[in-house]
Amino acid sequence: MLKRDTIVMPADPDDPEDGDVTAEGLERGLRARTIRKIRSKLGLTQVEFAERFCVPVGTLRDWEQARVTPPDFAVAYIRVIGQHPDIVEQAIAPAAA
Repeated sequence: MLKRDTIVMPADPDDPEDGDVTAEGLERGLRARTIRKIRSKLGLTQVEFAERFCVPVGTLRDWEQARVTPPDFAVAYIRVIGQHPDIVEQAIAPAAA
């Protein structure tokens, strides 16, 4: 059995809408929460965050809604944004002509 198939939380038998949670699903959910919390802490909408930090808004939505697992480098980038948003914004700004 692969890690992504390993059940870490079985479905609640009393809840017909509940499902098993795999290790991969749990990791994806935790990463989604981290990204959402950082964006919220900065007081930005998804669109504002995406535009300010050059992240495609559809990608950000997929990450926050745990539809897609963000890669490690993306989570690291978001964490740096959370700690130093102005420095990141300055670093990615286009060079003055």
